[in-house]
Amino acid sequence: MSRTIGGVPQILLYGALAALLAIVLVRREPRAWLDLVNQTPYQQVSDLFRQSKMPSQAQKPRFRKIQTFRTDYAPATITQYESERSGMRVVVVDRKGPKINGYFTLATEILDNSGAPHTLEHLIFMGSKHFKYKGLLDKLAGRAYSGTNAWTATDHTAYTLETAGWDGFAQILPIYLEHVILPNITDDACVTEVHHIDGEGNDAGVVYSEMQALQYSSSELMDLRARNLLYPENIGFRYETGGMPEALRVLTPERIREFHKSMYHPQNLAVIIVGETDQDHLLEILDEFEEKIKDDVPPPDPKFKRPFVDSPQPPPLKETVVETVEFPEEDESIGEIVVAFFGPDCTDLVQATAVNILMTYLCGSSVSVVENVMVEKEELASSVSYWWDSRPNSVIWFQPTGVATEKLAFVEQRLISLLKEVASKPLDMQYIKECIQRERRQIKSQAEGSEQFYSSNIITDYLFGKRDGSTLAQLQALEEYETLEAWTDEQWRDFLRKWISDAPHVSILGKPSMALAKTLKDAEEERLAKRREELGKEGLEKLKERLETAKKNNEKPIPPEVLDQWPVPGTESIHFIESVSARSGKARSLGTPPNSAQEVIDAAPQGMPLFIQFESVPTNFVHLTIHVGTSDIPLKYKPLLPIFFDNFFNSPVLRNGSRVEFEDVVKQLESETISYNIASAGRIGDSEGVAIQFQVEREKYDTIIEWLHTLMFDIVFDPIRLKAAVAKALADIPEAKRDGRVMALEVDMALHLLPESYPVAKRTLVKALYFRRLKKLLETEPETVVAWFNDLRRSLFTFQNMRVLVTADVPKLSNPVAAWDKLTQNPDMDTEKDMLPVTKPSAMLSAEGREPGSYGSVVIPMTTLDSSYSVSTAKGLSSFADPRLPAFLVALGYLETIEGPLWNAVRGNGLAYGVSFTREVDGGYTQFRVYRSPDASKAIEASKNKIAKIASGEEPLDRHLVEGAVSGIVLGVADEQATMAAAAQQNYIVSVVRGLDPDWNRRLLAQVRRVTEDEIRKAITELILPVFEPGKSDVVVTCATIMEQNMVKALRNMGYMIQVQQLSHFYDDYGLKTGADDEGEGDEDEEDDEEEGSSVAVESEGSESDVEMD
Repeated sequence: MSRTIGGVPQILLYGALAALLAIVLVRREPRAWLDLVNQTPYQQVSDLFRQSKMPSQAQKPRFRKIQTFRTDYAPATITQYESERSGMRVVVVDRKGPKINGYFTLATEILDNSGAPHTLEHLIFMGSKHFKYKGLLDKLAGRAYSGTNAWTATDHTAYTLETAGWDGFAQILPIYLEHVILPNITDDACVTEVHHIDGEGNDAGVVYSEMQALQYSSSELMDLRARNLLYPENIGFRYETGGMPEALRVLTPERIREFHKSMYHPQNLAVIIVGETDQDHLLEILDEFEEKIKDDVPPPDPKFKRPFVDSPQPPPLKETVVETVEFPEEDESIGEIVVAFFGPDCTDLVQATAVNILMTYLCGSSVSVVENVMVEKEELASSVSYWWDSRPNSVIWFQPTGVATEKLAFVEQRLISLLKEVASKPLDMQYIKECIQRERRQIKSQAEGSEQFYSSNIITDYLFGKRDGSTLAQLQALEEYETLEAWTDEQWRDFLRKWISDAPHVSILGKPSMALAKTLKDAEEERLAKRREELGKEGLEKLKERLETAKKNNEKPIPPEVLDQWPVPGTESIHFIESVSARSGKARSLGTPPNSAQEVIDAAPQGMPLFIQFESVPTNFVHLTIHVGTSDIPLKYKPLLPIFFDNFFNSPVLRNGSRVEFEDVVKQLESETISYNIASAGRIGDSEGVAIQFQVEREKYDTIIEWLHTLMFDIVFDPIRLKAAVAKALADIPEAKRDGRVMALEVDMALHLLPESYPVAKRTLVKALYFRRLKKLLETEPETVVAWFNDLRRSLFTFQNMRVLVTADVPKLSNPVAAWDKLTQNPDMDTEKDMLPVTKPSAMLSAEGREPGSYGSVVIPMTTLDSSYSVSTAKGLSSFADPRLPAFLVALGYLETIEGPLWNAVRGNGLAYGVSFTREVDGGYTQFRVYRSPDASKAIEASKNKIAKIASGEEPLDRHLVEGAVSGIVLGVADEQATMAAAAQQNYIVSVVRGLDPDWNRRLLAQVRRVTEDEIRKAITELILPVFEPGKSDVVVTCATIMEQNMVKALRNMGYMIQVQQLSHFYDDYGLKTGADDEGEGDEDEEDDEEEGSSVAVESEGSESDVEMD
C-alpha cells in the first residue's frame, strides 16, 4: 500500500513537485533534464532540489586548496587540493590544448605474486555498484570524445581518461571514479578477465594471456631475480604485481576483493588532471561523488599508513651478489646483463637530479665514458642503457645489451672496474656542466610539449612526496640545476662513489639456453596432459559450460535508455591548437596562404628555392625536420640505411679543412641542441622516407643549419666507426628475433612489399645476413664499403629530394629563409630539377601485396614465445580520395572500440590480449593483427564470425557504438594536434606528404557524421571481411613451439594453404656476396632449425615465398 500525505499518494505529490522544479532547471541547464530519465519521482525531486539551489544555498565543495603556482619554465599552472571529508588528493595542471588527460592513481602495495593489483586494473571496467553493466563506462567514454586505459606498476595502479574538451571529461569523471572505488567484481568477470581453463584443458583469460607471454622472457626472469636479491619478503617492491601464471591459476575472486578493500579508498586516491580544466565544476563533481559513496566506504583513518612510505624500508645491501639466470632461446650466442644499485630518496630533488646528470655523463651518448669505452672502443656490448626507479630508496640500473654469452662475466666486471676508474680520476667538469644545461633545456621543452612530464612527476610526488605539498612545490622552478652547477669535482665523485662505484650491487647475467627452452616445453606439455587426464571428458565439459555461463552473464546488453541518459557532448569545449602555414622556395607550388606568417616569409630576404614549409605557433623553441626520400637509393644500398643512421651523428667531419673527431662532433651537437635524431619518416606520414630532426633554442637557428651542411656533405665515413656500428647491430639481432609480434610483421612485409621498400630493407631478417657479410667486407675491402656509403649519401641529399619543415614562432626568426643558403650552397645541388614525389605506400606493394591470397598461411614456431601473434593481410584502400574512406573509418572504430564487438568476442572471452586493424589509408592493404593470444587461430575465427554477423545484418548495429566510433575519430584528430609541434607536423602531413587540402580533416569529420548504417555494413563487407577469407588474404603466425600442430590444423580447417617455416627462411642478403663462406654462413640458423625438426612445408603448393632475391 502506498504512503499518503493528507490523503494524497506521495508519488503524485513528488511527481508534481518534480515537474515544477524541472521547469526551473531546464531554463538554466537544458541538458540536465536528460539526467532524470528512468529515475523514480522521489529520486527526481532529490536531484532537482540539489540542482535548482541558488548559489547562496548550494553546499560549497569540501576541498581545501593546499597551493597553487605557475611554473616559471612553461605556460602551466598547478593547483593542489585535498578533500576535507575523505582525504582524496587532487592536482590540476592547467595548460592550453584540445585534450584533457586524467590519471586516477592509487598506491597499490602487495606482498605476493598473486597479481591482484593487475587483475583489478581489468576488473574495474566490468561495472560498478550503480552501473552494473560491463562496458557501460567505455561506451559512455567513446561517445564523449574520450578514451580509457590503465596500467599496473610495481608501486601503483593508474586509470587514465583522455578526452577532447572539458565537457566530455566532466561527464565521464564521476562514473569512472565510481567504477574505481565501488566496482562490481563478480565471479563471472574473474573467469573471463583473469583466468579460466577452456574445454580443451588450456589456460586462458585476459590477464593470464598477458603474463604468460612475459613469464619466460629474458627481461622478466632477470628483473624478478634482481628484485628478489634487492628486497626481503616484507617489501612490496620485491613482487610481480602483474601476477605469475602459476599464481594467477589459483587466484580467487575473494582475494581480489580483499585487496580492493585494503587499497581502493579515497584516502589512497589521487585525481590528477592535465589540461584546460573548469576547476569550480571539477570540485562540484568530486564533492557530489563523495556524497554519493559516503555510505559505501569507510571514513578516513587518522592512522592511515601510506603504502611503501610507512611500510618497512629495504635494508642496505651488505655485499655484492652476481648470479646467472638462464632464459629460453635457440640462439645461444648473445646474452644480457642488468646491474642494480640502491640510490637516494627520489623526493630529494637535488640528489635525484644528480643521478640523472651522472647517468647521462656515464651512458647518455656515444661520447659518454661508459658507452664510449665499452660500446664504441672495446665493442663489448651493443649499448649500455640505464634507468632509475623513483622510490624512497631508489634503484639505479645499468644494462649492457648484446653481450657475447661467453663474455658475460667479463663484461660485468669490466663495467664495475670502469665505474671505479671514473671515480678515481678528475671528471670532465665542462662536459658535466653541458649535461646539466642540456637537461635543463630538455625539461623546458618537455614541459611545453608533453603532458606526461607533469603526470609522471605528480604521480611520483603523490606516492612518495610529503603530504603538505612542499615536495610538489619544487615543480615551480628548476632551482636544482643551479645548485648542481655549483658542485665541485670532488662533490660529484663523492656522489658517484657513495651510490655507485664503491657501493654493493646486484648483477644478473642473462644466459640464453636452448636446453631450457626444451625443458620448459616438455614440462608444459606434461602439465597440460596431466590436467586433461585428471579432468577427463566430463570435467572438461563442465569447465566449458562454466566459461559459456560466465560469458553470457558478462555480456548482458545495456538497455539503450540507460545510455541515452547521457547526451553526446558538444564540441565547443574542444580548443584545437592553430598552426599557421607559410611557404617558400619550391613549396610555393602548393600555394601561399593569405595569413600573417606568409607575409613575414614573403618580406624576409629570399635565398635559393629550397622547399620549406613554415608552421607558426607560439613556441619558445624551433623544431626542424629535413624530410628526404629513399627512391633514388640503389637497391643494393638500401640495407645500409640503419648503419648510415647510426653514423650520421657519430662520425668524424671536416670543418674549415680540418678533421673533427666524432667525440667532438657529438659534444658540440649536444651543447647546441635540445635533441636531434635521424630515423624513418613514418612519424610524418612517409614510411618510405627519412627524417632528420632537431629541436633547438631560437637563437641557434642559423647554427644548426650550418651543422646540417657539415653532416650532409662533410661527413667522413671511417671504417673503424662503421665496424663499430655493424658490431652493435649484429649484437642486437638475437634479442630482436625473440619478439614474436615484430617477427610476424617482418615476415608479412617480406611477402607483401617489394625489396625496394625501406621498411623491408631494414628488417632484422635482412640484417642477420647482410650485416654479417658487410662485417667481412669491412675487414677485407674497407674502401669499397666507404665508397658505398658515400654513394648512399649523395643519392639522399639532393636539392630535389629535400623538404624542410620549420616549426617556430615565425615572426621571431631573424632570417627565416635565406639562412638555408648555408645548406644548399654546394656544387652538387641542382636547383632546376623538379621535386621527387613522396612515395605512396601502395607503390611498394609486391605482386602478392597487390592481390593477396595465393600465398596462404605460414606458421613460424619460436622457442622464445609462450603465446602467439598473427598478421592477416588483404587488399585495401589506396587513396585518401576513395569515397568509402569515411564509412571505412567509422566501421573500424565501431569494431575496435573498447567493449565493442571485437573486444567482447576476443578479449572478453580470454582469446587474446588484443586485436586491431591497420589504418594505412593509402597503403593498398588492410591488416588484422592478433596480439598475445593463447591461440591466435581462435581469435581470428571469433573475430571473423562476429564481423560476418554484423556485415550481413544478422547482428544489428548498436547506435551508441556508432556514435562512439564517430567520437573516437574526433578524439584521434585532437590527439594528432595535442601540442604545438604536433599541430604543426599534422599540417605538413596533410598538405605536403598526402597532398590534401588544408581543411581535409574538417571535411572528413563532417563526412563521418553523415555515414549511414548501410554504408558501414558495405565497408565491412568490401574492405574488412576479405582479411578473413582464404584466397583473398594471407596469414602469418608466430607461436610457441608447443602450439605448432594445433595452429596448423586450425588454419587448414579455415581453408588456408599451410606451410611451417623458420625465421631464417625469410632472410635476404640483397645480393651481397663476400665469398665461398656465404652459403655455410647463411645455414647457421637453418642447422639449428633442423635439429628442432620443424622447418618443413606442410603443404607443398603453399611453400613458395614472394621475397625477391638478387
